[in-house]
Amino acid sequence: MKIVVAPDSFKGCLSAREVASVIASAIRELHPDWEVVELPLADGGEGTVDVIVPALGGEYRRATVRDPLGRPITARYGICGDTAVIEVAEACGLKLLSTDERNPLIASSYGVGELLLSARAEGATRYLIGLGGTATCDGGEGMMAVPELVSALSGCTFELLSDVDNPLVGPAGAARVYSPQKGASPEEVEVLEKRMIEWADEIHRRTGVDVSDMPGAGAAGGLGAAFMAFFDAQIMSGVDRILDIVGFPKVIRDADMIITGEGRSDAQTLHGKLPLGVLRHAGPIPVTLLSGRIDTPAELSATGFTSLLEVTPRDMPLEQALDPAVASANLRRIFLRSGKEFW
Repeated sequence: MKIVVAPDSFKGCLSAREVASVIASAIRELHPDWEVVELPLADGGEGTVDVIVPALGGEYRRATVRDPLGRPITARYGICGDTAVIEVAEACGLKLLSTDERNPLIASSYGVGELLLSARAEGATRYLIGLGGTATCDGGEGMMAVPELVSALSGCTFELLSDVDNPLVGPAGAARVYSPQKGASPEEVEVLEKRMIEWADEIHRRTGVDVSDMPGAGAAGGLGAAFMAFFDAQIMSGVDRILDIVGFPKVIRDADMIITGEGRSDAQTLHGKLPLGVLRHAGPIPVTLLSGRIDTPAELSATGFTSLLEVTPRDMPLEQALDPAVASANLRRIFLRSGKEFW
């Protein structure tokens, strides 16, 4: 048997590499004669740099930038020849703030611009940008406030990796869909929506590009809009691009099963998340979905996953489940408990 273990990260808990390692170790313990291939993945959000940089033979770099509240932090990115690999969440991510600090009314994407300039100083002329996980809802206005950013990046090309196609404004826009997750009250959502409309008008005045209804412009708190208007960035499925970069078709050749997963699987999984991308690219190979929590099993099964495995016991408190040691133990227990019956 050849098993390919190709998960996303369990957000806030285990990296994709850690998830793959735990699963592969458990399978090898049960079936030492099987071939088990570890292929940690990402969809443009958390873990994108750690997946792409090794695949392209690149190196990691660090830069001092401002976090969403303007404090100096160290952010990491990758350099692969003339290509920079950047996760915007390294500079303006929700992960950088405590729960009490979350406030999209004041959170800024300024640090993203600083990160872009750092990569440019390293010789980057091509950028792969992972959009996702931001604490911001400023449409990239903070990023564009970095002095000389546009002139410094003149002639560079940008690919935006994202799993969402939301426009900048409107019912499905960045403010109304995503800012509540970042701490905005209903009243603040409307303030942010008004700001987005005004910023879209300003972008149109400065670039001639109308980003209001552009698919993907609302990604990462509206950073997609700024990238597309000011830098002519192309937005694409993060899953599809990353699977291409890591050579997914070659890796799964002759595989008997693929195991993919994420921290939580629900209706959103069916709208461009990594497990769905893996399933779409798997062809006839059976795909098992393994996640910390599975909320819509009937819908996920109907999509084509061969089997579903829920990692976290239903009576376990979330805080406990997110402890890395506990999550690793839960992952192992699922496979060791299922034993040979699973196969």
